[in-house]
Order: sequence, then structure tokens, then C-alpha cells
Amino acid sequence: MRLGAHESIAGGLHKALDRALAVGCEALQLFVESSRSWKTKALSEEEIRLFKEKAAKSGIYPVLAHASYLINLAAPDDVLWQKSCNAFINELERCEALGIPYLIIHPGSHMGKGEAEGLKRVAQAINKALDVTSGFRVRILLETTAGQGTSLGYRFEHLAWLMENTSNKDRIGICLDTCHIFAAGYDIRTPEAYKATMDEIDKIIGFRHVHAIHLNDSKTELGSRVDRHEHIGKGALGIEAFRLVVNDHRFADLPGLIETPKDATLEKDRENLAILKSLVHHEKSAKLVK
Repeated sequence: MRLGAHESIAGGLHKALDRALAVGCEALQLFVESSRSWKTKALSEEEIRLFKEKAAKSGIYPVLAHASYLINLAAPDDVLWQKSCNAFINELERCEALGIPYLIIHPGSHMGKGEAEGLKRVAQAINKALDVTSGFRVRILLETTAGQGTSLGYRFEHLAWLMENTSNKDRIGICLDTCHIFAAGYDIRTPEAYKATMDEIDKIIGFRHVHAIHLNDSKTELGSRVDRHEHIGKGALGIEAFRLVVNDHRFADLPGLIETPKDATLEKDRENLAILKSLVHHEKSAKLVK
């Protein structure tokens, strides 16, 4: 597994690569624009050139983008839904321009209209985006969620349905989040529980569709449906869950990205990545997950 972190783009997109190198990342996740504002400014040729050059020199790959938290592809309100679709398409265009192969997005929240209606709305939005960006290389990764509020994506069946009902399956995949699946009720803390959850993923979604993993411990307990990330080994998941994940041969070469709480010095990122790296190739766990 290629271990990395989500890093800030403050000061320019290329600065995320500097931060990633400073903490020992092999892979990187970033936002391609502000995650808290609808306002966007077109990427300049200089920004694109600088980012691509630094990415090539850094040896960090893959670089993945995470969509803005404002986007809700399940929004029942037509104005918000259209605004979300436009923002999502804009992010796909930015990823394509920057040479970023994956854009991760939460499926969205149905806001009380029900899961079936919400999922239809998401599929409609994704198909619209795929149509507008026909010929693009960037792949959309639907992220597993904790199921907080009216969020969709907390059951593997939600993601399987979305993949089945989108028009270009070659451009759709999955990002697993350890904190989210745990909060949603899927246990991975013991070899037996891990195997049961992974068997379910393979049966319902298929491992071939998993392209990235978020490695986050959870501040909340199994099935809490509350999304709160914790440092590796410091939360309710515990260290053994991560030992099992990073040694699972089915995830070899995939990016494993932390989104754990940060400090100004990024020292916590260094610590969390060092812990994960120390778990790799643990002989006993590697055998258990085969």
C-alpha cells in the first residue's frame, strides 16, 4: 500500500506536494479548490505547469482529489442540486487539467426524501457529469460514509446500486474509509470480523472496484453513525485493525491516505504515517488476511 495523507493547498496547489514530501508521503490527497466556498477561479496555465512539474519530480503517486464538502448530489432542491452538479463537473475538469486520476466524493444526503429517491438523484448527477466530461481519464470514486444524518453510502448496497446505475462503469470506483465503515456498523477489529466485512465488500461491490482507502481511526464506537476521525491506534478501532488493512494483499499498491486531526507543524501526520509503516509486512496478520 502506498501510504500518504490529505494535505492543504494553502499558498497554491503545488504546496500540498511540498507538505506531503515533508511528512514522508508516497501518495497524496488534496482539494483542487476551496472546500468551503462555491466561488472558484479558473486554473492558470502557470498553476497547472507548476503542479505537474512538482508532481513528476516528487515521486508521489497517485495524487487524488477530494470533492468539496458543499457538493450534495442527492439534494432534493433543484437549485442546490444543479449548483452541486456544476461544481462537481468543474472539479472533474480541474482534475483532468492537472493530471489527477481520481476524484473522491461522498454520495450525498437525501435531506429527508428517503434513500431510494436520494440514490436516484445521485445517479442522475453522476450520469450528467460523465456525459459532460466524456473522454476524460479522471475516475469518480464514491466514498463509504458513516451514515450520519441523512447521508447515503453507509451501506455497501448503496454504492453497488450507484455503480450499477451509472452510464460509464469504467470511470466509477470506490474509496473505503476505515472510520466510516466502522461507524456504519462494519467491524474490522479482529481477523474474524475483518474477514467477514471484506467478504461482504467483495460480494456486494467487488474488490476490483476499490481504488483507494482512507485510513482513519474512529472517535466513536461501532455502529454509532457518527463521523469523527481519530489518530491511528488511538480510537475505537485500535491498532490491530490497521495492521490487518495494510497487510491485505488485495490492497497492495493502492493509496492508503490518512485524514487524521492535524497540528500546525504536521508532526501528527508524520507520527500517523510512521505508525502505519511500522505495521506493514507483519507476518502473522499477512497470513490471516490471505
